[in-house]
Amino acid sequence: MNQADHEDPAWLDYRARFADVYDASNYSSPLQSAVMRASHRLSEKKFDENSYFSKVLEIGAGTGEHLPFVKHRFDQYVLTDLDEKTLEVAKQKLAGNDKLSFEKQSGEGLSYADNSFDRLIASHVLEHIYQPHLVLKEWRRGDKNAGYITVIIPTDPGMAWRLGRHLGPRKNAIAQGIAYDYVMAREHVNSCTNLIALLRHYFPERTETWWPTPIPSVDLNLFFAAHLSVSKTERE
Repeated sequence: MNQADHEDPAWLDYRARFADVYDASNYSSPLQSAVMRASHRLSEKKFDENSYFSKVLEIGAGTGEHLPFVKHRFDQYVLTDLDEKTLEVAKQKLAGNDKLSFEKQSGEGLSYADNSFDRLIASHVLEHIYQPHLVLKEWRRGDKNAGYITVIIPTDPGMAWRLGRHLGPRKNAIAQGIAYDYVMAREHVNSCTNLIALLRHYFPERTETWWPTPIPSVDLNLFFAAHLSVSKTERE
């Protein structure tokens, strides 16, 4: 945390309450909940019960909203987040599954060895990271050759996203005393168009999907998802 954060009560208040307000801000209304869940469902269409990944890492797992949409089989699923409070919420939600583990972890510098995972999932994470090009390399390092990295990002600042923001999340957040516009300016530090350009540059082998339309446009959709195929040479 830098000095500016110490002098920023609105930001400190939001971060302190993040675990308590996240679900209420993003899943409180039926429409908003349906939209957010559609983004998770979008990223799991590629895999079904016949798919198998031995070891899966989820970056920025938050309160554990994504896991229920994972249909493929796995031996171990590691949920990580920097916010310990959100991980505690996730533990309560997902209790009883011995294949799950929960770890405080930064997505920007993984503590895992090279080639540790068969699949890495980052749902609504990449838009928050200041140096996404370095993070993509780090995620690729931790994933095995022929593995997958799955990324979901909002189409911010596309027209559909800006409209949707005003119809739902903004109103709910303000009702909870959150300085929404300010927080989003601090949270969404990367534009969708720039992130997509990076993904396409570093991962030439990939599949892309959009929601709610199949048209590849940031202005006509709310979410973009990509399955990035990891390909490594022997020298790596």
